[in-house]
Amino acid sequence: MRAIVTGGAGFIGSNLVDALLARGDGVHALDDLSKGSRENVTAPAELHVADIREPDAVFDAVRPEIVFHLAAQADVRVSVDRPAHDADVNVLGTIRILEAARRHGAKIVFASSGGAAYGECDAPATESAPLRPLAPYGTSKVCGEEYLATWNRLYGTEHVALRLGNVYGPRQMPHGEAGVVAIFMGLLRDGGAPTIFGDGSQSRDYVYVGDVADAMVRALEPNGGVYNIGTGIETSVVDLYDAIRAATGIDREATFAPARLGELQRSVLDASLAERDLGWHPARPLADGLTATWDWIASS
Repeated sequence: MRAIVTGGAGFIGSNLVDALLARGDGVHALDDLSKGSRENVTAPAELHVADIREPDAVFDAVRPEIVFHLAAQADVRVSVDRPAHDADVNVLGTIRILEAARRHGAKIVFASSGGAAYGECDAPATESAPLRPLAPYGTSKVCGEEYLATWNRLYGTEHVALRLGNVYGPRQMPHGEAGVVAIFMGLLRDGGAPTIFGDGSQSRDYVYVGDVADAMVRALEPNGGVYNIGTGIETSVVDLYDAIRAATGIDREATFAPARLGELQRSVLDASLAERDLGWHPARPLADGLTATWDWIASS
């Protein structure tokens, strides 16, 4: 099938591009290269340098059958400092992708965020849990989900949203809005000491990027809906750092700093609906995923 991956030169997007190429799909990456890299786009996939707020020329050239919408303003701090910019990219950009896809009859799989959408979790969050985002970024992702659902009702489309856990793996750069795994590993590689904010007991649901790419491909099957994509396993920052030290073979102590205002203390997803409807479950254990991530970061 002809596929467009927005954000296809980025961390998750480029891993998805590789998964689609392995299926034999014709793959086109739409990316403005503000965060992504040309080198991430594997041939024969074609890179189109463009903004998701102006997607029509690329869509008209490709005439996609499927669209994976991953491109976003993904920095929580930027969303707090510049909420209008966050909404412009993430909300208006998603609307323009929806309309461009509708003109070509293409199905969309949308990358949302479980942690950002649910806020604090008292238990592994199911898809019916209250949505209580703590930053404009999370609100923009929830808005994107609602626009997809509205288009499904209004136009009879079958778009799907995936609420992702904390994704980690090869090609995640250890700077900017990168996840804690890449940040810690980058510091260890460069001789630095990672900083743990608070007491390190705050927990997250870490899911390997290859498993996420598999979930996105499987999400082409259902006729709409929202699915959590996570492991259901909580890992504290302290335990994560211990696992990272084991994976890297670098036994360097972290430093501790005061807790950051507004940081989530607990975020974990119940992905049983994805297992039931998509036949998906996370295949890569954390230790194995960290080893694969370190192999990439150490050599980059």
